Amino acid sequence: MRGARWGGVKTELPRRGRWSQAEVARLRELYGLKEDAVIARELNRPEASVRKMAAGIFPLAVRKGPWTAREVLELKRYLGATSSEVIARILGRTPEEVRERIEELGRIREEGPWTPEEVAEFKRLYGTRRDEDMVLIFGRSPESLARQAEVLCLAKDKAFVRRQKGSSATRMPRWNAEEVAKLAELYPDHSNLEIARGLNRSVKSVVSKAHNLGLKKDADRLREMGRENVSLRYRKHREEGTEGEVSANNGVDEEPAAD
Repeated sequence: MRGARWGGVKTELPRRGRWSQAEVARLRELYGLKEDAVIARELNRPEASVRKMAAGIFPLAVRKGPWTAREVLELKRYLGATSSEVIARILGRTPEEVRERIEELGRIREEGPWTPEEVAEFKRLYGTRRDEDMVLIFGRSPESLARQAEVLCLAKDKAFVRRQKGSSATRMPRWNAEEVAKLAELYPDHSNLEIARGLNRSVKSVVSKAHNLGLKKDADRLREMGRENVSLRYRKHREEGTEGEVSANNGVDEEPAAD
């Protein structure tokens, strides 16, 4: 029996024939955010099949008129991850309209403190986007982006840097015995950001090394993180004047925004 790799069954030959609803949903989720070859491997489908199905899911230029706020948010979601032609297909706009809208984004500059939503999105995107694209997505100056990345101890993903600049650009300093010992000491009851700042490492580097060493957060720290995250979300809902249930994001450190 053949099964998709992401579904828990890995087959030697790519799947062919009719696509399942789950496969179509996953393609819709990934298309434009990952390369066709990567999607094909995950779904265990030929690249040609992925491109053909994507063409069927996203018809060409079906929308007219002014851009909605939702469309602009969608544009920002894909900006820097794929070409303007692919973004146009996903949004149902022409490539010319997409390029014009991107030019307009280049003229926008936000001022003032970063919102929690901006910080969360910044942390999510920073590793896999060029700085030039981040300027367009957030409407912030390069200096503001650099300060935010420094405060949050963020770094570009190695695979992303390798694609952009070559393998030599991804060489990072090795962890020495003293750093490893300090990480093991601090990791259970300190935030990843605190540890990253103390060791002059990125948060991603801290998390990756801790995972390789099998380190875990103490139960008290996990509960504290849960309370902190609930408090942040509750404050956000109060500020927005909205009601609703708020859940903890256990295991994830959320840090305050930089000014």
